[in-house]
Amino acid sequence: MRQDYLIALALGLVACVAFVSATTGPLPMRLILFLITPLPLLLAGLGWGVRAALVAGAAGTIMLIAAGPMVAAVFALSQAVPSAVLSYLAMLNRTVPEAETTSGASEPSTQREWYPPGRLVVWAAVMAAVPAIIWSVLADANSTEIKAALATGLEAAFKAGAVGAPGGGPWTPATIAQFSAKLYAILPAGSAVAWMSGLLLTLWIAGRIMRASGQLTRPWPDLASLEFPSGTALAFATVTLAAVLLEGPVGIAGRAFCGALLLAYFLLGLAIIHFMTRGMSWRPFVLWGLYTALLFVNGLVAIPIAIIGLTDGLLHLRRRYGSPTGGT
Repeated sequence: MRQDYLIALALGLVACVAFVSATTGPLPMRLILFLITPLPLLLAGLGWGVRAALVAGAAGTIMLIAAGPMVAAVFALSQAVPSAVLSYLAMLNRTVPEAETTSGASEPSTQREWYPPGRLVVWAAVMAAVPAIIWSVLADANSTEIKAALATGLEAAFKAGAVGAPGGGPWTPATIAQFSAKLYAILPAGSAVAWMSGLLLTLWIAGRIMRASGQLTRPWPDLASLEFPSGTALAFATVTLAAVLLEGPVGIAGRAFCGALLLAYFLLGLAIIHFMTRGMSWRPFVLWGLYTALLFVNGLVAIPIAIIGLTDGLLHLRRRYGSPTGGT
C-alpha cells in the first residue's frame, strides 16, 4: 500500500509539472500539455485505485500552492477532481447473481457488472461544462477585450490568407467585428468541447496503458455498444434552447452544456457506425473515408454523425440493423 501511494505521489508531481509547463511556450504546445495533464492522475486511478488518484491530485494541488492559491484551485477543479471522479466511476462495479440454469436451479456463482461507459461519457460532459461555465462567466467581465483580441486574430489570419470572408468578398471592419462577436458567443461551447476531449482522450490512453501493463482490473468495454441514460436527449434539447434563447450566465451555461453534449452525441454516432459496419467487407473503406473526412471537413461531417447519435433513443439502429459480430 505504501508503494502505491509513492507511485501516486510521483504521478501527481508529473501532472503538476505538465500543468505548469502549459503556461509557457508556443500556444499549440501549451494546449497539448494542458490536455494531457490528467493522464498521470488517471493512470494512478485506473492502476492503483481512486485513493491513489486522490493522493496524486492532492499532491499536485499542494505543490502548486507555491505558484499561487488560484493556480492550485484551477488545477484541483479542472484536473484533479474530474480525474478522481472518472477513475472512481470507471472502476465502479457490483456483483450480480448469474441467470438461472435451464433446469431452473439457481447457480451459486456471481458475475461482476461494471459502470457503463456511456454514463462515463455523460459525466465527462458535465465535468467539462462546469469549468467552461466558470471560465466563461469570469471572462464575460472582460468581453470587450476578448472580442478585440479575437478581431485582431481574425485580421491577422485574413492578411496571412488563412481565412477568407464569407461569400468570397473582402473583409471589412464591420465583418471582422461581426465574426469576432460570433466566435466569442461560442467560446463556452468550444471550451467545454476541448476540456471534454482532453478528459476522454486521456482516460482512453490511461486505460490502454494500464491494460497493456496488466494493471487494469476492469475488462475493456465494447465502445461500439455505447448507450446513454434515458433523458440525456431531453437534457440536450433543454440546454440547446437555453443556449439559443437566453443571455447572461444562463445562456453561457446552456452553450457550454450544449457543446459538451453535442460532442457526446457525436461520439455515440461514431459508436453506432462502428457497430453497424461490423462484419462488412467494405468496413475499412467506410471508416477510413469517414475519419479522413473528419480530418479535413469535420464541421460538415460531425453534425450528421451527432444526429445519428441523437436518433439512437428513438430508432434503435443497432438493434434493428446492426451486426453482433465482435470488433471495435
